[in-house]
Amino acid sequence: MKTDIEIAQEAEKLPIVKIAEKAGIGEDDLELYGKYKAKLTEEFLSKISGNKKGKLILVTAINPTPAGEGKTTTSVGLGDALNRLGHKTVIALREPSLGPCFGIKGGAAGGGYAQVVPMEDLNLHFTGDFHAITSANNLLAALIDNHIQQGNELGIDTRQIVWKRCEDMNDRVLRNVVVGMGAKGDGFVREDHFVITVASEIMAVLCLATDMKDLKKRLARIIVAYTYDGRPVTAEDVKAVGSMAALLKDAIKPNLVQTLEHTPVIVHGGPFANIAHGCNSVRATDTALHLADYVVTEAGFGADLGAEKFLDIKCRVAGLHPDACVLVATIRALKYNGGVPKTELGTENLEALKKGIVNLEKHIENIQQYGVPVVVTLNSFLSDTPEEIEFVRNFCKERNCEFALSEVWAKGGEGGEELAREVISTLENKESHYAPIYPDEMSLEDKIHTVATKIYGADDVTYTATAKKQLAKITEMGFGNLPVCMAKTQYSLSDDPKKLGRPQNFDITVREAYVSAGAGFVVALTGSIVTMPGLPKRPAAFDIDVDESGKIVGLF
Repeated sequence: MKTDIEIAQEAEKLPIVKIAEKAGIGEDDLELYGKYKAKLTEEFLSKISGNKKGKLILVTAINPTPAGEGKTTTSVGLGDALNRLGHKTVIALREPSLGPCFGIKGGAAGGGYAQVVPMEDLNLHFTGDFHAITSANNLLAALIDNHIQQGNELGIDTRQIVWKRCEDMNDRVLRNVVVGMGAKGDGFVREDHFVITVASEIMAVLCLATDMKDLKKRLARIIVAYTYDGRPVTAEDVKAVGSMAALLKDAIKPNLVQTLEHTPVIVHGGPFANIAHGCNSVRATDTALHLADYVVTEAGFGADLGAEKFLDIKCRVAGLHPDACVLVATIRALKYNGGVPKTELGTENLEALKKGIVNLEKHIENIQQYGVPVVVTLNSFLSDTPEEIEFVRNFCKERNCEFALSEVWAKGGEGGEELAREVISTLENKESHYAPIYPDEMSLEDKIHTVATKIYGADDVTYTATAKKQLAKITEMGFGNLPVCMAKTQYSLSDDPKKLGRPQNFDITVREAYVSAGAGFVVALTGSIVTMPGLPKRPAAFDIDVDESGKIVGLF
């Protein structure tokens, strides 16, 4: 069996200029990065802003398991299938991070015969967006420490610097570091921290900014520290905005690539705050909507994380109105949720399926709470039996959502036609009444309680003394009307990764809260979530190599 990278390397790619033509994009509207990738010009983005918008389809999934779900693979295959059926379709996806690519998994390129290419570029340096974000983030950090070194005119309390440095790599030893050691000229000694680039506020700012003017406004609002008397210090106060914007000038432009079947794909932005937003930028989504009849996009991890943030944060701030949601599951993953060990998932087990399908049930209910029609798709495996498939099909029909089997991994767009037809039928026959699940004016604690009880299924929320104090301070500073960005394990609906299925009788514990004023949300940290992951015992990096001809192997 061919690996994902082998399939991608053997594919016949078209010059990106040809892909652009399919979407109504001229050569002069592109800034070329080699033969197969390009950025869209600011002039072009302005030119299409008056175009009629297409339909927006969100792809999300049940909580991830070691058995796999296949969200991106489904997104790509669905986009290819819609094009095969004659519908002008553009896919909008996030960029992957180097950290996970070299650590625990591949990037956001899909898999099998439903992939985005060039796969190696996408998983590695791509067009340099993440490197620009890293540089802008660390420039701000350098300016803060230099301000203190040069007299500290603003009166920054070095014990209350909240801005962290970043790196696009999993490296646990950088979570907590001491900087400024050495001579007097080496700066003030203080404790510092690193986050992975995709967890930085700059990433969130880039993802949510509508244009350069909006980007600079958001950068200016970033809170980097507090003074001795408790006043917030911003990026604007340390005069960082212009130079940061200069570094991000090209990064803010969406990137254009293609699928194996030559469907246009806009790839831009990524997950932010390490809370599995896992969606592309507002600019990418908006651009795609102005170019196509149908836009397929996705949100990361389970629907309790990615879809919730897409629906409560991104759609709210960007004025997006999703028309349908595709919820991805596998029979293997559902049986895993029902207590079956990973080694036994290939054996028919209807009892375990009945136990584990409650995870899917909760995610269906969650999306329906937002007023968005749901289509459930099973990512097909050879080990799935007709009885198991039929059980899931009937389960979905009983809950007023459509069902389709997806075979896109093995068959590409052809294997996604059943799903595409169900999506089109849903769009034509079921109206979306999308609305966020809480209003802006609700208190921060009530917003957190709403997400915890309505989406996770918790009984209540408990707060540490620190978190309570932080939420009160954030409200006092005038940020109480912002949406909440919940940081929680992806492996469970609860904040305990070991509780599979549909946990009952639990509370969510919020241990810390902080405001990302530039991004425009308040982050609530639950459980043991970290913003700088470590590497596993056997990192993916062990299997990655390049031969003498420059051919990369081992990426997946």
